[in-house]
Formats: sequence, C-alpha cells, structure tokens
Amino acid sequence: MSQKIFLAGATGNLGGNIAHALSQRGAHVRVLVRPSSDPAKIVALQQLGMEIIQCEMTDPAALAQACEGIDCVVSALAGLREVIFDTQKLLLNAAVAAKVPRFIPSDFSLDFTKTQGGRNRNLDLRREFHVYLDQQPIQATTIFNGAFADMLTGEMPLILFKRKRILYWGDADQQMDMTTVADTAAYTAAAALDASTPRYLRIAGIQESPRTLAGIMREVTGQEHRLFRAGGVGLLSTIIGIARTLAPGKKELYPAWQGMQYMRDMVEGHARMQQTDNNRYPGLRWTSVAEIVGPFLASGGGK
Repeated sequence: MSQKIFLAGATGNLGGNIAHALSQRGAHVRVLVRPSSDPAKIVALQQLGMEIIQCEMTDPAALAQACEGIDCVVSALAGLREVIFDTQKLLLNAAVAAKVPRFIPSDFSLDFTKTQGGRNRNLDLRREFHVYLDQQPIQATTIFNGAFADMLTGEMPLILFKRKRILYWGDADQQMDMTTVADTAAYTAAAALDASTPRYLRIAGIQESPRTLAGIMREVTGQEHRLFRAGGVGLLSTIIGIARTLAPGKKELYPAWQGMQYMRDMVEGHARMQQTDNNRYPGLRWTSVAEIVGPFLASGGGK
C-alpha cells in the first residue's frame, strides 16, 4: 500500500517538481490548491494522478480534514511572513489535529542554523517558524540544499558569461553549496516517504568555489574565465544596507538586497556543509555545473 503525502505549494516550481518526483516513486499524493489557483496547473497535476483538494488555507477544519490519513505533510510554500509563518502554522496545526506523523517545512535553503540571525530576512522568517514547529507533537524534517543551482544561469551573478569572468566577494576559494530544483525535489520526495528521517537533512549537488567555477567554465567553453573580486564581505554588507535604504522592497519576496543577503551568507562560509546526506537515498543523481551551463550556452544564453 503506497504512502499518502499531502503537498502544499504544488503549483509552484519546486512544489511541481516534488509532485512529479513523488508520482514517479508511486506515492499517493494529495495536493492542496486554492480556488484561485491556475486551472491549467491543476489539470497538469491531475494528469500526474494527483488527488486535488481545493481549500482555503484560512479554514482550519477543512485543512484538518484534508490531512486525514496522511503519512507526511510537505510544504513547498513560498512567500513572506504571512506565508512562511502564518500560513505554514495553519498547515502545521491541521497536520497535528489530524495526527499526521511527519512534517517537512518549506525551508529549502542554506543551513541557517549556522548563520547569524537578523542578517537575512527570508531565513529569519524560517527561524521564527522553527521556534513554533519544534514545540509541536510531530516529527519535523528540514531539508537544506544550499542555493538553487539553476540560478547560476540567471539570478545569481556569479558567472558573468559575456565578460568571461567569475565574480566573487571575499575569498576565491570559499566553497559554496548549491543544488538544482529538480534534484532538491527528488530528494524531498524520497525523504517524504522515509519514516526515519532526522530533524535536519543536508544536501549539496554542487560544492564549488569561485576558483573551481572558473576552471569548470574553461573546460565547458574552451575559453579562459578569470576571477573578478568585487570586494570583501564588509563592502557587500555596506552595499546591502544602501540597497535596503534606497529600495526597501518590504513586500517583495526577492528584492535585490535579499539576493545579496543570501550571497553574503554563502561567501562568509559559516553555512558551508562539512558533511552531506547526499547518499542517504541510493539512485539519486546530482546535476553538475557543466550540465547546467552547457545547455544554457548551447541555446544561445549568456550572449
């Protein structure tokens, strides 16, 4: 008899990948969608064999009923405090009320248990939720995956493709942990079906420094990619402060300064994974930097 997984956030990128990975593993997946969700995305989930539950997150009784008979609740919700704390709290309370044994929160980030609070808004929201989560009678498992490696070809300004430079702050040999969305989703699906997960699982499909990234880009393109040091961590912190003053972005999930806060946490090295749980589930494959940037360049990207 297949395990039953309750998934919130399946209409998003990560959530959709988790739904697909769970389907591939033969799980019975019950997906929570709001009445306002994109109909096309709901149809796509139905075609994967998902059980669709339409429910407002503000209806505790309906949420608890939707969690009945579930083995693990997985949250892939994305947002600011009203989502990461308020909405997840409602989802967690429903899981507890329905006596669901396990809960995977929407953390999916670098290991913020090793970083200083008050310096990264989005991670602080997760810290705040953890205080409540760890007081509840449910087995919780957080999955740390570093940064999403897919951003190497877009939002994360590390590889300056046109200039053939690798931009970095601080130390060129500082290792950074990254994992693609698809690989994170595949691991999350395996963890959701594993009743013996610990409180924290740490994965990193990629562990590279700016210097090794330069070498990888040279191998992929056949062209020299030089290191470009933008400054030290102190300068980056100063720029973050200026950016927050000039463009507060309080209601934006990813304003420019939020990305810089995340970059600072990575280059400081405190969150670096000395050991990973990559090998916990045999058969998983980890996407490399070359496999990310190769197709991107072949399609004309980076010009």
